[in-house]
Amino acid sequence: MNEQRDKPNHVIRCGTVEVAIWSRPNGRFVEHSIRVQKRFRDEVSGVFKTTSFFRVDEMPKLQLAAAKAYEFITLRETT
Repeated sequence: MNEQRDKPNHVIRCGTVEVAIWSRPNGRFVEHSIRVQKRFRDEVSGVFKTTSFFRVDEMPKLQLAAAKAYEFITLRETT
């Protein structure tokens, strides 16, 4: 799976934090992969960029977005 070209099945955003979820059938079960990143505006160029580094004050948003992603995947598997 090429995550750069394929669109995720679901995206969860919490402020600047984003969790993207991909799902792929694999026999009797579905494999899930996630990407966690945040968007920010570069102060010099003004262009929006992404990073996988987070500040301590962003951790509550990261925790919430990850929990919602886990909930999304888990609830889909049990229904």
